[in-house]
Amino acid sequence: MADTFDLIVIGSGPGGYVAAIRASQLGLKVAIVERENLGGICLNWGCIPTKALLKSGEKYESLSHLKDYGLSADKVGFDFDAIIQRSRNVAKQLNSGVGFLMKKNKIEVIEGTAKLEKGKTAPRVVIDLKAGGSRSVEAKAVMLAVGARAKAIPQIGLEADGDRIWAYREAMAPKFMPKSIVVIGSGAIGIEFGSFYRALGAEVTVVEAVDRIMPVEDIEVSKAAQKAFEKRGMKFRTGCTVNSVKKSTKGVAVSIKSAKGDETLEAEVCISAVGITANTDGIGLEALGVNMDRGHITIDGHCQTNVKGLYAIGDCAGAPWLAHKASHEGIHAAEHIAGYKTPNVHSPIAGCTYAQPQVASVGITEQQAKEEKREVKIGRFPFKVNGKAIASGETEGFVKTIFDAKTGALIGAHMIGAEVTEMIQGYVTAITLEATEEDIHGIVYPHPTMSEAMHEAALDAYGRVIHI
Repeated sequence: MADTFDLIVIGSGPGGYVAAIRASQLGLKVAIVERENLGGICLNWGCIPTKALLKSGEKYESLSHLKDYGLSADKVGFDFDAIIQRSRNVAKQLNSGVGFLMKKNKIEVIEGTAKLEKGKTAPRVVIDLKAGGSRSVEAKAVMLAVGARAKAIPQIGLEADGDRIWAYREAMAPKFMPKSIVVIGSGAIGIEFGSFYRALGAEVTVVEAVDRIMPVEDIEVSKAAQKAFEKRGMKFRTGCTVNSVKKSTKGVAVSIKSAKGDETLEAEVCISAVGITANTDGIGLEALGVNMDRGHITIDGHCQTNVKGLYAIGDCAGAPWLAHKASHEGIHAAEHIAGYKTPNVHSPIAGCTYAQPQVASVGITEQQAKEEKREVKIGRFPFKVNGKAIASGETEGFVKTIFDAKTGALIGAHMIGAEVTEMIQGYVTAITLEATEEDIHGIVYPHPTMSEAMHEAALDAYGRVIHI
């Protein structure tokens, strides 16, 4: 006889554990299945511990600019092992925190690997327990929050080996500090690792298949980011395909091809940041007839699959592959399962890259607006004339806003500079609440703050900018 619950969540990342908590708050009996660590990739090997590494890199790099602030220091250096250990300690602390939240909300944690079979109101979940043996559980609804893993391309040799070819796990807990790195892929993951290792002195070359880095960002931001990273010593090869990745006597040899011809890049390490693969294999989806789209689970507006009682959220359900999107979907799905009327699951999702400088964006780019033949008004404001930025010595970057010319609605915002990942939420809120230029123009921004640049960029779109 199988144990019964109202909801079984498979995967305890930022989508799964948040969904489980919300369902418990709504009075449901919940179990969560995790095969590795509570908190999933995000808390243990992704979002949070990478930010710990980046903060160490940022602090160290800032020491080379002390004279700009009238300061000096002797014997500046770093302990690489201590930097890595700090990051792992942060992950451990958060992992323990999720365990506490599960107990507080009376959610049963089942450690093991789950597989789905046909059931009554929802698929039956059979768990290969980590402690040995198996357990069968049933529920009114099952939610897949199984996430994704780093994509490998073994046919060209791009597959993490724990030695000279790294994916995000190896890059977060390496055995040594490399002197030179080739990063394949210029999305958020590739840029963040490139930024971290460059801050500690490594020679970093980033290879990107398209003709510009960070291709999901607005072109202006993409170009400004490349200039800023090159100023810090990072190198880029854009418009390049990778022919092969091979170990060499020096470490690794990456053969690339571009319009200029073939080239071989040599480094001690290669970091693969070419994307992700959803963890949808081996869990019984094919036998259940779950609809898929290029390896990801197809869902409707309430995160339901085509199979009765089966939901999917987060990375396994498609782009954008972001933790906050997974959490938002998890809460929405939990409330839908509990019978509540839920807010719009398609709220705007911000993208953030925590390099130096940071990049953040929400809504459509100028290029997308042109492709959609939308008439727009665009505003820009540079941090170099923002008082707080000047006082802080953080004048790099700008804010860009995109408004619909007919309705005045804010439809896109793009930022590059210090702490813009903390500021972007202001624009996310504005778009969510369907704010127009009049609403944003009428907001009183505190002074002095870097967020004043957000106000000025909105003013600039309508010819009302004050400080330029």
